Amino acid sequence: MRRYLVKRILSGIVIIFISLIISFTLIHTVPGDPITILAGQDNPSPEMVEALTQKYGLDEPLPVQFMDYIKTLFQGDLGYSIVSDAPVAVLILEKVFPTLLLALTGVLLAVLIGTLLGIYAARRKGSKFDIVANGLSYIFDSTPGFWLGLMLILLFASTIKIFPTAGMVNLREEYTGFARVADILYHLCLPLITVTLIQIPKFFRIARSSVIQIISEDFITTFKAVGMKESHIFRNYVFKNAILPSVTLFGISLAYVLGGIVIVEIVFAWPGMGRLLMDAIMKRDYPLLMGIYLVLAVSISVTMIIVDIVYAIIDPRIRYK
Repeated sequence: MRRYLVKRILSGIVIIFISLIISFTLIHTVPGDPITILAGQDNPSPEMVEALTQKYGLDEPLPVQFMDYIKTLFQGDLGYSIVSDAPVAVLILEKVFPTLLLALTGVLLAVLIGTLLGIYAARRKGSKFDIVANGLSYIFDSTPGFWLGLMLILLFASTIKIFPTAGMVNLREEYTGFARVADILYHLCLPLITVTLIQIPKFFRIARSSVIQIISEDFITTFKAVGMKESHIFRNYVFKNAILPSVTLFGISLAYVLGGIVIVEIVFAWPGMGRLLMDAIMKRDYPLLMGIYLVLAVSISVTMIIVDIVYAIIDPRIRYK
């Protein structure tokens, strides 16, 4: 198990480093630069442009800029935002918790609800529940997140008025303690429902397919033929094998949600990294963009390592591969 864990950690580190190289190259090669924005787009002073370019080291070759960034990174410094002149770490820390709260909670609920519904439908294949659940899974899987969010706002916030339309807290009140937690959870409801509903279909279909496939295996038929109880067969053989694809999909889905939650955050004015990322892209704020991509890469890598560990615990054969 230790060797397996070390291999996964090392592979995670390599993936983070490769993602940094790709992100740094793409960010610095796309059209536009932050110096033009800082100096002013209408007749900027050449002297000012040159001074700002030298100040932020953008006059150096790209490999030199990357090595300087890595050296700074190893010193525990993410640098300073070019546009706001604030520490990147401070800007990200203010936004990372809301994003992780929304993304992680949404995917956890999706894997739990989707897997349970998929297992239930598979054990009742061809029933009315199975047919309806399959149809709904395709509908929600093809529904854009921003449209679903807008419909939820229209129905539950504007029409019924049981949930707030936007934000993370009530700005008119200064709640503390449990009241503040309750206020955050209250504002979390609609964006969380949006993220969960668009993720459930994946877990539903993969759990349903896995259970149906395993139930049709010869060894399951043999167990039934010798008189073994179906509840025992399902609990010890079907469920443990069927849950493995859902565990794998959990890590992939979390990676997708962390990167694709931007639109949902904008629709609900959720104060996460979505708006911060969009502003950094529009203003070509290189250090801030690299900081956000680094946080996303580390979060995804840590999640995948945890998923691999859970996978190895469920199926010990994985440890020896």
